[in-house]
Amino acid sequence: MAFAGLKKQINKANQFMNEKIGGVEGTKLDDEFVEMERKTDIMCELVEELQLKTKEFLHPNPASRAKMSAVKGIGKLSGQAKAATYPQPEGVLGETLIAYGRKIGEDNLYASALIESGESMKQIADIKYNLDDNIKMNVLEPLHQLSTKDIKEVQHHRKKLQGRRLDFDCKKRKKDKALGSTPTGSPARSPGWGGGSHVTDDEIKLAEDKFAESLHLAQMGMHNLLDNDVEQISQLATFAENLVDYHRQCTEILEVLATTLQEKKNEAASLPRPEFVPKTLSDLGVMDTLNGGLPSTNISATTPQRSPYGSPARSPVHTPTHTPQYPGSSPLPSPMNPGQPNWEPLFPPGGPPRSANASPLPSPMKSPARSPMIQSPAAVALYDFEPENPGELAFSEGDTINLTQRIDENWFEGSLNGKSGMFPVSYVNVTNPLP
Repeated sequence: MAFAGLKKQINKANQFMNEKIGGVEGTKLDDEFVEMERKTDIMCELVEELQLKTKEFLHPNPASRAKMSAVKGIGKLSGQAKAATYPQPEGVLGETLIAYGRKIGEDNLYASALIESGESMKQIADIKYNLDDNIKMNVLEPLHQLSTKDIKEVQHHRKKLQGRRLDFDCKKRKKDKALGSTPTGSPARSPGWGGGSHVTDDEIKLAEDKFAESLHLAQMGMHNLLDNDVEQISQLATFAENLVDYHRQCTEILEVLATTLQEKKNEAASLPRPEFVPKTLSDLGVMDTLNGGLPSTNISATTPQRSPYGSPARSPVHTPTHTPQYPGSSPLPSPMNPGQPNWEPLFPPGGPPRSANASPLPSPMKSPARSPMIQSPAAVALYDFEPENPGELAFSEGDTINLTQRIDENWFEGSLNGKSGMFPVSYVNVTNPLP
């Protein structure tokens, strides 16, 4: 029996090689059978792709699908059935909205809106899980059964048909050669492929019967597979109905959510908005700390607020250290403290006389508060500037920059702290222009 099986395998290999290499023609099946085979191949590809793409439709995240497959594989190896649940994106979003809404505080309208949105997303996720279960039961399971049972059986009969056809053709060819009736046009074959072996009529008849049996089974299997439109269309109809039901429920939830959020928006718009006054550095006591004193704990509205440089409106460059007193002039009150004069005598009481029309203020060209830096071209930075290209000058808001030249209408060249470079004109306020 084992020898007969081995002999059959040798005959099939013999015939296959002669057809592929030697050009021998085997038994041809009709065009209708060939067309059935073509449609069956398409059906096999369709079932495989449909299962794959449906799973991707239900679970679009490839990383989550890979994780679920890994957990399933580990469960099989360990002998424990571990069911991995796909994390629906609506549920993940809902959990995030609820968590941050609770962190903000439920007494806040925005936090309440976040929680309402999160609860709606979680409801949609639950509906999506029901959709998964229905499609798996009514669509994917039938496709899986079709793939593992019916299609597998059809493919088995087709493969067996091919083998029996080769065995039949090989025995028939050997019989014809032994009788000296080799078909015209067939190339010569070497004795190594069994050209001189004797084949009985009973062997040929048995091979022919098996060939006919496999042909019948293959045709019936392909016909049953292809002539199953009612069940296959029913699966598509079930898929569509489940999707319609899913989207209908989602629409109802989202309509309620949209109405709720609109009401909360109107409520937030109707609430009175209290006036907000931001605190200054003086309110925090930082200004006094910068001047070397202790932070003030009780700053009244009448207390003059000083700048970090000691004068309310002057920078160190512009603040005169002394205001001279001349005979016949009256002391100038301090702008921030009218009760106290803001000057110290520059000349003793017996100093040089002045005319009655003389101004009590010194000449700008002779002011003791002016330094050579003010006389040179300079600008004060309005904003921080971070260089993005080589050759640009970095500075911070409030820095005084010495101007070297104006490159064009948009760029200056200057120096600061021993470094030179270019910077935008719009970032500075020119206090002493270039000549």
